[in-house]
Amino acid sequence: MTQKRILITGAAGFLGSHLCDRFVKEGYYVVGMDNLITGDLKNIEHLFKLKEFEFYHHDVSKFIHVPGKLDYILHFASPASPIDYLKIPIQTLKVGSLGTHNCLGLAKEKQARILVASTSEVYGDPTVHPQPEEYWGNVNPVGPRGVYDEAKRFQEAMTMAYHTYHGLETRIVRIFNTYGPRMRLNDGRVLPAFIGQALRGEDLTMFGDGSQTRSFCYVDDLIEGIYRLLMSDYVYPVNIGNPDEISIKAFGEEIIKLTGTNQKLVSMPLPQDDPKQRRPDISKAIALLGWEPKVSRAEGLKITYDYFKNLSPEELRKTAHRFG
Repeated sequence: MTQKRILITGAAGFLGSHLCDRFVKEGYYVVGMDNLITGDLKNIEHLFKLKEFEFYHHDVSKFIHVPGKLDYILHFASPASPIDYLKIPIQTLKVGSLGTHNCLGLAKEKQARILVASTSEVYGDPTVHPQPEEYWGNVNPVGPRGVYDEAKRFQEAMTMAYHTYHGLETRIVRIFNTYGPRMRLNDGRVLPAFIGQALRGEDLTMFGDGSQTRSFCYVDDLIEGIYRLLMSDYVYPVNIGNPDEISIKAFGEEIIKLTGTNQKLVSMPLPQDDPKQRRPDISKAIALLGWEPKVSRAEGLKITYDYFKNLSPEELRKTAHRFG
């Protein structure tokens, strides 16, 4: 049987690297692509020695050429944390628009099935809770988070247009908060920020009074959901995330207990357009994919903390800031 080939953009990032691992394990020939603005080659260096993996250092916002056939494309190239998309807003918009257009064009040329990574941020600061796929969202297009939120909303629209006009096989995953090994401690998201502060002996900074909620999904569960969606025949967006909702304050207390530190939670001003609630309705994933998360937060946090504990003191020092 001919070995199937898959292109994964954003391959050196947190999720992209785990996807590379999964598809190599499944017997695919994996072509990774990343411009390394936010990705890190350390995440995939263990794959370089394999004959079934190759890597292109390339920006998908520019023309993409990959020789040979492709059966699948996973488009995961994008800054995905506030510290990144507030620092590089234009690149964030370009990878969501031009980058998506290029990936869709490549999929059309190769007659490949493409899955694009969207996000729970398309729901904005939601007025419906939990968030089902049918909810259209409450997004401020000109606020600081708009560069990411609207890039992803445009990405979904472009993907559906290619499906309806060109008959392209497309899939859309809406990813909720995910955590696990290979996250960057300085990426601005709450979980790595809390763990990084605990490891450095600093107080944990939460925004507002910490009553806003998030729902955290362990990375292995998310990758399984993405794999099942890619192999399904469903073309509309599907939420993949863990519906186990927790307030930021309670989550900070969990981190303090986990790390055994004696720091306290301190409050900072709430950023503009920060979502007050975030919890996926995963009814579609359960019904269509037979998927739901298996790893408990306690189990996943222990694995993640053990990973971060092994960072060098120099790496910890480099992460000593948080933007929300």
